[in-house]
Parts: sequence; structure tokens; C-alpha cells
Amino acid sequence: MSITQHEALFSSRVDADLVHNPVYTGVERAILEQRLPPGTRLAETDLADFYGVSRTIVRTGLQALAHSHLVTLRPNRGASVANPSPREAREVFEARELLEPRSAREAALRAGRADVRALRLHAQEEHEAMSSNESGRALRLSGRFHVMIAQIANQRTIAEIIENLVSRSSLIIALYWTRSSTRCDEGCHNALIDAMERNDAVEAEELMRSHLVELHSALRFDIGDSSNKTLKDMLSQ
Repeated sequence: MSITQHEALFSSRVDADLVHNPVYTGVERAILEQRLPPGTRLAETDLADFYGVSRTIVRTGLQALAHSHLVTLRPNRGASVANPSPREAREVFEARELLEPRSAREAALRAGRADVRALRLHAQEEHEAMSSNESGRALRLSGRFHVMIAQIANQRTIAEIIENLVSRSSLIIALYWTRSSTRCDEGCHNALIDAMERNDAVEAEELMRSHLVELHSALRFDIGDSSNKTLKDMLSQ
């Protein structure tokens, strides 16, 4: 089964209404691209005005994002972009270090020509984003690369967990990493693709493990200054 077929299969886990919910898709993308920093208040009226939808649709989208740990909902205080603690940040990366190397191993054993071709095209898109200094887009694509590998492994439950962890990692990067620390991804990802093409499971597993350990070691627990931009400004970037 090719990666395209895997993506079609796994997409069924998201309710069709959410796929077409502009608040869900728009806010999720803005978080993954770091246009909405952790802690940003997500006022229902502002979101309804920006996306031109009812507050019912806004609430549905925010509830789904909260289920994915990307948004925090508090009674009488409304919604805000999740703000992961240092402990949560460590736990997310420790979980990735446990799951993704094994997933990469299984993916290498299963990868076919179509999968390798899809990974190379995706890596090229990552490279173009970095070359254009589109760091937010590059980060989102980098995370998607990890999800694609999990999907090639054809382990649906594990792939869903990895996808959630990767999404939460975007918030952790916004809080605890420097931008430059993500630029090692291109070389690491290309090496992983080469291992997939050779069906070298041992090499793929080791590359993924060392890649994640390196990224985890780049965590720094000093929170930067908050943005003074409005919600509309951040969503419009």
C-alpha cells in the first residue's frame, strides 16, 4: 500500500465536518507554522468574524483542537493556544523517542518506490521553504515528514499517536527551541529517505533515534517575549 493510500485511510479518523471547518483547519495550520504562539487567546467573536462563520462552528473547531492538545479550554476564560510546561515538553519528546525509531524501522521494511518518491518530493518542498526563509511552513512540513514515515509503517494506532505528538511538538518548539536548531532536519531527513530506499531497517531506526535525541537535547526552558500582534494579524500572516 502506497503512502497516498495510507493517507486516505487515516484521514477517515477526522470527522468530515472538521475537515471543512475553517476554524479547525485554519487555527491548526497557524499553530503548526508558529503564527499563533503558545498562550494566545482565541476569542470566539474574533474567530467568527475572521472566518465568517457562526460561533457554533467556532466552538466545534476549538473543541476538536483541544482534544488534540493544541488548544486549552477554560470555563469562563475561553480558549487559548496550549502552553506546554517543561515537563510536558520532555514527555512528548520521550514518547517520540520510544515510538518513532521503531516506526521508522517498520517503514523501511515496507517502503516501496511510490513511498520513497513521495518522501523525496516532500523533502524538496521542505528545502524550498527553508531556502525562502519560510520557517513556519518548513516546520510544519518537517513534522509532516515524520507522520508520513509512520503511515508507511502501516501501524494505524501508532501513526495516530505520532501525528498528535508531532503537532504538539510545534508548540514546544515555539517555547523552548531556537529557530536554528530545526535546520538539521534537511540532512537527517534525506539520510532517512536513503535508508528507506535501501530497505535498511537498522539504519532507519538508528537515524530516527539519533535525530530525535539531538532535537530533544536542543530544548531550553526560558520562555521568550510574547507577541503584541492581534489575533487577526497572526492568522493573516
